[in-house]
Amino acid sequence: MMSENILDKQYDPGKIEGKIYEKWEKGGYFKPEINKDGKPFTIIMPPPNITGKLHIGHAFDDTLQDILIRYKRMKGYAALWVPGEDHASIATEVKVVDKIKEETGKTKQDLGREKFLKEAWNWAKTYRKEIANQVRKLGSSCDWSRERFTMDEGVSEAVKETFIRLYKKGLIYRGNRIINWCPSCKTALSDAEVEYEEQAGHLWHIKYPIKDSDEFVVIATTRPETMLGDTAVAINPDDERYFHLKGKSLILPLVNKEIPIVFDEYVDKQFGTGCVKITPCHDPNDFEVGLRHDLEQIRVFNDDGTINELGGKYQGLTTKQARKEIVKDLEELGLLEKIEDHMHNVGTCYRCHATVEPLTSLQWFVKMEPLAKPAIDAVNEKEVNFVPDRFKKIYFNWMENIKDWCISRQLWWGHRIPAYYCEECGEMVVSKEMPAKCEKCGCTSFKQDEDALDTWFSSALWPFSTLGWPKETEDLKKFYPNDVLVTGFDIIFFWVARMVFSGIEQMGEPPFHHVYIHGLVRDSQGRKMSKSLGNGIDPLEVIDKYGADVLRFSLVTGNKAGNDTRWQESKVEANRNFANKINNAARFILMNLEDFDENKKADLPKLHNTDKWIISRTNQMVKEVTANIEKYEFGIAAEKLYTFIWNEFCDLYIEFAKPSLNSDNKEDRFNTQYTLNLVFMNILKMLHPYMPFITEHIYSFMPGREDMLIAAEYPEYKEEYDFPKEEEDITIIVEALRTVRNARANMDIPPSKKADGYIFPSSKEMKEVFSSSKDILIKLASFKDINFIDGEYDKEESLCVVVEGGKIFIPMGELIDREKEIERLKNEEKKLNGEISRLEKKLSNKNFTDKAPEKVVEGEREKLKKYQSLMEEVKESLIKLK
Repeated sequence: MMSENILDKQYDPGKIEGKIYEKWEKGGYFKPEINKDGKPFTIIMPPPNITGKLHIGHAFDDTLQDILIRYKRMKGYAALWVPGEDHASIATEVKVVDKIKEETGKTKQDLGREKFLKEAWNWAKTYRKEIANQVRKLGSSCDWSRERFTMDEGVSEAVKETFIRLYKKGLIYRGNRIINWCPSCKTALSDAEVEYEEQAGHLWHIKYPIKDSDEFVVIATTRPETMLGDTAVAINPDDERYFHLKGKSLILPLVNKEIPIVFDEYVDKQFGTGCVKITPCHDPNDFEVGLRHDLEQIRVFNDDGTINELGGKYQGLTTKQARKEIVKDLEELGLLEKIEDHMHNVGTCYRCHATVEPLTSLQWFVKMEPLAKPAIDAVNEKEVNFVPDRFKKIYFNWMENIKDWCISRQLWWGHRIPAYYCEECGEMVVSKEMPAKCEKCGCTSFKQDEDALDTWFSSALWPFSTLGWPKETEDLKKFYPNDVLVTGFDIIFFWVARMVFSGIEQMGEPPFHHVYIHGLVRDSQGRKMSKSLGNGIDPLEVIDKYGADVLRFSLVTGNKAGNDTRWQESKVEANRNFANKINNAARFILMNLEDFDENKKADLPKLHNTDKWIISRTNQMVKEVTANIEKYEFGIAAEKLYTFIWNEFCDLYIEFAKPSLNSDNKEDRFNTQYTLNLVFMNILKMLHPYMPFITEHIYSFMPGREDMLIAAEYPEYKEEYDFPKEEEDITIIVEALRTVRNARANMDIPPSKKADGYIFPSSKEMKEVFSSSKDILIKLASFKDINFIDGEYDKEESLCVVVEGGKIFIPMGELIDREKEIERLKNEEKKLNGEISRLEKKLSNKNFTDKAPEKVVEGEREKLKKYQSLMEEVKESLIKLK
């Protein structure tokens, strides 16, 4: 594949990744048609907003999807991953408005709708291209020939079709209702777009005089400025304190207007004074009370958050300015009883974080109750499964308490509502195109609704609009429903829930079978990444420095579904070392496969035990990693691969293989070559979904390769590769090696210093195990030779290492400096004495043992046992040396 004939000593991702990606894309390897007869498997990419470059969260999300799609492609599926971008109406409009203001000093109104939309489309074109290139750089193997945008022609057609269908069924209506209004963005928001944050405020207790009486009721409010729009005061009908007020009315302070007292069960008689001011235009609960009692609706706020002409002398003031003036005026009139400090939740816009104003407005709504029920049933009946399962609680909580969805936005960038008004008689027509003639009055002049649809309206159709709906395309027939959605927990109600009810309503079945939920990428201290903290990680900078493979592997390892993951530079460095380790192993293997006949098959029973061991361990790894990926346990699979490749294959088997590779025995050499090639090919295939570039690069040099690794067959567990006896035997040898090495390391004996070893096997069978691997033990445990003995080794100055299957004795006389080792052991003894004394004192203190958690106390006891055991070993070693 690459022009070089020899694998470079150092893997350089900057030189290689771009070329490999280009070859994949041009070769059509990302298309499902590469496995045209395979079972379909579909993922639809959560479309990133075109508001700027991708962040580390996108990289995490895309990596998880790419692992799945590459794995399924290698398993023979017709795997389709559809990429795309979201127009993000509010966020993008804000960006474009700011850009125009910065460049020209003009507002969007100065430009007019047509010119403004031209600017927005230019923005979209620029950032769509940039985002697509960033996704490519990450190695995402999505089918770019099927790339979609939430404002492209096909999706626009789907949006209009959905709107008209819902309207005809009576599920979309237009009405004057209470909505969330952002005075900064100057648009309506859905409930899901309002974020609540606790803020310190006040509770103002205001006296409302009873008409024709010296009596008054006290109202407590956090927002005195809304009293300008009060149209009643409500009391619970069972509140005996106020029975005498039935049929009476109040004088609204400052406005000097008569308003009724209404009795409604909404009022909690235990809370505050039991009297509640009712402002139907500026509070959702008050709005409902107002409807029940046929109260007047008085809206006193403008769209920009200032007081309107109905606010009298306060007209033109901001809500904060009006509040200050109103409180001052109430105080002067003696109508302010008291002010209390009060912590309360304040709704803010999810985009600009301005305080949201609840107010009545003429908007478009989706009637949610009929749509929510089948969507709830789909999850209850496991047609849609959340991974992890706990996240369905968030879904149910929102769906079961759902309110009608306000879908209109006072924006220009977005899908314009397909409703037209006759300019003569005002008749409204919902249609895909502007009507030719008004059926009511015959007028031919129409004006389209000014508003755009909520971004999430088009995003809700993403699983099927991207496949060509409402047309009956082949892609739609084959790839709907999608198999899995990979997304963050923060948009379960924003997006996931809306896709579920939209899919059921328009397609007759849910849009996907599984929803894999992941957490956030946090910084090394566990903090959320943000501009204000300056702790954000740019994935492209990481790729430029370390390569995409290292970034991907670092994001996935150590992560479990639904959990946040921490970004740690040390983990990135370790994974760069891992990539280099694989590259070095590949160089060694390729150097030793130059004369290898890939067409010849080894006789498996004749393989050396170490060959059978690594084949069996690889076979087991195939089984485990496959099971992990199928259960979406990507992090667990990654860690297993890392440990297996580094420790068992690179550090052990490659060393085990060297004697046979250097042997004059051609059969031994071929058998080990065969094993190296077989195992390493399977390693490359298992690792490919995680680290696609380096594995593809190395694969291009391997003998016996077919086509490219991206299209290779994923390894399958095979019984013929299962060697339990040899696996068990070599595991004993590996453990013996580890124990002897640790013992030598503890005594600071370098590998260059060698002595004979003496093994006392526990049985005849164990003697055979050690005998068959004698050469390995001599070489890797730094022995001159190994002798088998029938009992304890009774010579002085020997170290006894107990291992499974026997004891290994190491004569120490020629390995250590006696005086230096005695000094080291005495220092160790002193240190251990201090730790033992400290723990004994702690554990004899009843305050600690009675009050500390049992786990903590037990942990300290275990430490004491460990230190006491170490002390015995130190003393025994000192006795031997003395």
